[in-house]
Formats: sequence, structure tokens, C-alpha cells
Amino acid sequence: MTTHPATIGDEAAKLDADDALAPLRDRFLLPEGVVYLDGNSLGPLPAAVPPVLTDVVHRQWGTGLIRAWNEHGWWDAPLRVGDAIGRLIGAGPGQTVAGDSTSVQLFSALGAAAALRPDRPLLVTDPGHFPTDRYLADAVARRGNLEVRHVPPTALEQFLASEGHRVAVVSYSPVDFRTGELYDMRALTDATHRAGALVLWDLCHAAGALPVGVDDLGVDLAVGCGYKFLSGGPGAPAFLYAARRHHEALETPLTGWTGHADPFGMAPGYTPAPGIARARIGTPPILSLLALEAALTAFDGVDLERVRAKSLSLTGFFLHCADELLTPLGFEPVTPSAPEHRASQVSLRHPHAYGLVQALAEKGVIADMRAPDLLRFGVNALYTTHQDMLTAVVRLRDVVRGNAYDPTPQPSGRVV
Repeated sequence: MTTHPATIGDEAAKLDADDALAPLRDRFLLPEGVVYLDGNSLGPLPAAVPPVLTDVVHRQWGTGLIRAWNEHGWWDAPLRVGDAIGRLIGAGPGQTVAGDSTSVQLFSALGAAAALRPDRPLLVTDPGHFPTDRYLADAVARRGNLEVRHVPPTALEQFLASEGHRVAVVSYSPVDFRTGELYDMRALTDATHRAGALVLWDLCHAAGALPVGVDDLGVDLAVGCGYKFLSGGPGAPAFLYAARRHHEALETPLTGWTGHADPFGMAPGYTPAPGIARARIGTPPILSLLALEAALTAFDGVDLERVRAKSLSLTGFFLHCADELLTPLGFEPVTPSAPEHRASQVSLRHPHAYGLVQALAEKGVIADMRAPDLLRFGVNALYTTHQDMLTAVVRLRDVVRGNAYDPTPQPSGRVV
């Protein structure tokens, strides 16, 4: 039996009225009249960021000049911001460092993990992994005389049963960036460890969206970006987590000067700094790093378990609306309906995904797509509402009913 849109609207209103996290929306500067469902690609601007950047540029840099490295804590920012991120991923202090890009941190972490298992020749990654993860796995393998094996998470245990003794590191993401499927981090981490290998998790689509618990899970290494659910801004610094038990033996392939035990001693040879500081590489990008630090204050006093609960409510409600209003028009949900297998996005399949996303943007709903045929709708429980979900679905229905979109496929090189 089809639900009348007014009934769905009443449901959205009630869910939003009962939302204890609703006041957190004021921590973001969201444009009026825009439904923003692309925070899984680029988070919106947190209200705390502009005044901090103004202060950093005009006062700290403008008047403090080079003295600001000490007087305003610039030098320690990678470790300080790293600890702030660590709290969101379930890491104790002194195990997370922020700085450099996600690709740089991935290369560093993959190389370090492989070096910790020098007698094992295999590097395992997901054939459906985000491209940079796969490209960098190949790059690390070429330089380390390793062999890359592409094994989906669902097939890992079977693979390890025969090849586990040869595996150095397994590199996965807990979230499929295309479909929003959430994998069982604990089961995959435990299976990897039973084989004597190390696990590296890419948390780009998880950090800030759901409780991760890297310490509790026994994760070896993890990386993630600062610009998705952490809302640190375009190109925000990434982070690297290394479990404390690995610090003494951790050898990163990029031995930059700030990771030296005495960086201002200008020694002729490299001696790694103690602890996670050895994973530092280059001079910290202070403007973007302090913007990220300010953005993280949006999580102050927030329980990630409650964030997760609301996220599941949002995505579940979206799937319900889509089933009622979009499935009859040829849309197919590819995100799992089971909550335990669903991250913080919903993906729908339609052959005209690109044109539909462009048409939605013209109607004030910003989502994105992944070629060739997936529309992605990302939710962030800190600011997304159930009304946002309903608005997106209704406007998408109206676009299709009115044939108000261009079915031309995505042009090459176009940012979506």
C-alpha cells in the first residue's frame, strides 16, 4: 500500500521534532534554501572556522610572524590535532598525527606496515577500493618487491585460509564509497590477525560518521581525510593512526625532517622521533591544519553512538521514501537495508545518474554520483534532517516525472 506524501511528511516532522541532536545544526553555516547531501565528499563550513582563520592570518601570522611556531603552538599542531581526531576514532592519546594528504598518509602507512612484516610478500586490497588506495598499493608493491592481491572483504577469510601465511598487510575501508555498504571491521581485523598479518583501515568515510574504536578493535594502522565528515575544508589535512605497540619498530618510507628526533639539530642522518611523532613528514600546513582543528569543535560534547543512531534513522527514512516514491520510476537502492551493514549514505542506481544529480542541484538539493549510474546521498547527523531526506526524494521524483533533466552521460574530467 502506497503511503501518501503528506503522511511521510508528518513522519519526517515528528522524527525531527524528537531529534536531540537538532541544535547541532547551528554549528554549521549552511546556505539558506539548500539541502546539502554531499558531506561524504566535502563537509560544509563549520561556524567555528572563519573566526579562527581570521585570527591565524591577521594576528598569529600577521603580528607573531615566525614566533608563532612557538607562541601559538603551531609546531605541536600535528600531534594536538591528531589527538583530537583520535578521540573520534577511539584512539588513546599519542597514536594519531595530522598533516599531509590522504594519499601521502596512505603511502606512508602501507610502506610502514609492509616493513613490519618483511618476510611476507603479499599486500591485499579490495578490488572495489577507492582508486588512490589501489594505485598506492601498486606503488608500494613495486618498490617493495611485493605482490598485490585484490580480494573483496567478503572473500577475505577464504583467501587467508590458503594464503594467510604469505600476507603482510590487508588494506581495506570499512565503507564501500560507492554503495555505502558497511563491513564488519572487527571480523576482518580479527581474521587478518589470526593469519599473522597487519591491517590498515582507510577511515575516510567513517571518521566522524560512526564509532570506530580502533584501539578496542586492535587495529594496527589507519588513515583518513579531514574534509568529509570532519568538515575541515577542501583538501584538509589527513591523519595517520599507528597503534602504540608498533611505534618502536615503525619505519615510514617518507623520512621528512619534522619526523626526526631532533629536527632543528640538522643532523646529517635520520633518527626517528619517539612515538607517533616519527610519522610526521613535512612542514605542517598551518592554515588548513588549524581550520581542521576548529572544525573538530563541532563534535564537542557529542556522543558518536547518538550520531550513529540518528544517521541510521536518516538513511532508513530515505530508503523508505525512495521505496514509496522512486522505485516505481525505475530507481534501484543499492545500499543495504540492514542497519548493521549501512554507513552514512544511500546510493540509488539509475541509468541517468549524472543528469539527475545536475538537475537536483538546480532545484537546491546537492548530492553527487559515481559513474556510471549511482546517485549518492550522504548524511551527517550533526546537521542533516529527515525533512532534508524527504525534500531530496520528492524533488528527484518531480524531476523524473517532468523529464526535467539531460540524460547525457558524465563528461570526462567533470567534478561531481
